[in-house]
Amino acid sequence: MVERFFSKITEKMIRRSSFNNTEELDNAILNFIAVHNENPKVYIWTKDADTIIAKWIKCKDVLGALH
Repeated sequence: MVERFFSKITEKMIRRSSFNNTEELDNAILNFIAVHNENPKVYIWTKDADTIIAKWIKCKDVLGALH
C-alpha cells in the first residue's frame, strides 16, 4: 500500500510539476498528502493474518529452494 501511495504522488503530482528547490517540492508533497487525507478510504484486509503468513512462508520456502 505504501508503494502504491508513493507511486500515486509521483504520477499525479511530481511528474506533472516543476520545482525550483526542495522546499517547493516538500510543500507540494505535504499539500498532496493533506488533500488526499481530506477523503480517507479505509483499507479492509480480505485475508486473515494466518493465511497471509502461511502464504509468505510457502513463498519463502520455494524461493529458498531455488538458490
